[in-house]
Amino acid sequence: MGIKKYKPTSPGKRFQTGLDNSDISTNVAHESLTTNLKKHGGRNNSGRITAWHRGGGNKRQYRIIDFKRDKFDVPATVVTIERDPNRSSRIALLKYIDGEYRYIIAPQDVKVGDVLMSGKDAEIKPGNAMKIELIPIGTMIHNIEIRPGQGAKLVRGAGMSAQIVAKEGTYAQIKLPSGEVRKILLKCIATIGQVGNTEHENISYGKAGRIRNLGRRPIVRGVAMNPVDHPLGGGEGRSSGGRPACTPWGKPEGVKTRKNKRTDKFIVTKRK
Repeated sequence: MGIKKYKPTSPGKRFQTGLDNSDISTNVAHESLTTNLKKHGGRNNSGRITAWHRGGGNKRQYRIIDFKRDKFDVPATVVTIERDPNRSSRIALLKYIDGEYRYIIAPQDVKVGDVLMSGKDAEIKPGNAMKIELIPIGTMIHNIEIRPGQGAKLVRGAGMSAQIVAKEGTYAQIKLPSGEVRKILLKCIATIGQVGNTEHENISYGKAGRIRNLGRRPIVRGVAMNPVDHPLGGGEGRSSGGRPACTPWGKPEGVKTRKNKRTDKFIVTKRK
């Protein structure tokens, strides 16, 4: 898999790049593992916009992903590697020997025909899942649970991986992609290896339309607004702001917004 460039037949094509999709084996999703996805346009249950710049975009079906990997000690064969329109990583369709199908996040170097397994009898190889207590220190992992049995919450994006740096008592110390070192219970399940589609971050979209297709709406600069709308707005003629960048509510960029003191005890090293 690599990055492909386009001939500059138009201004939008001139700097546009995309993935060659050579790693994808099919474009047809497994019907029993898909469901309809309702759009909310960034609004909460009372109709207020809580996530800005969202709306529109192409219609898509949601692929039901097995983040728990709780089918223990049952081998499964990778049937297909597919593109998921709801996430940056690829997904792999597994067929277990009892006939059940499940989707998982596709790890790097996992191909069609590979045999994967989760549980204490699984090998230490990309795509296999097991409790962190069974994984050697220094191993690269992804799809990490925060609470046992809850399902993977951490390190699920394209190209992401974390590393086990230490084990102490009932906790392991995991270095996350942000640089943060965090305590995770040894009973939590993680998947060996790195998430695939590592070239995702190198794509140049080239034109606004490709961003709109993803459901992301335009972002207006604060200096282009009026003073009533933004602290950086206004000015005679063109103005660059004259003060540090901030939010529409005047909060300067870079200010810490974390307020979850309940879980501070699990952070060994902060990301900054």
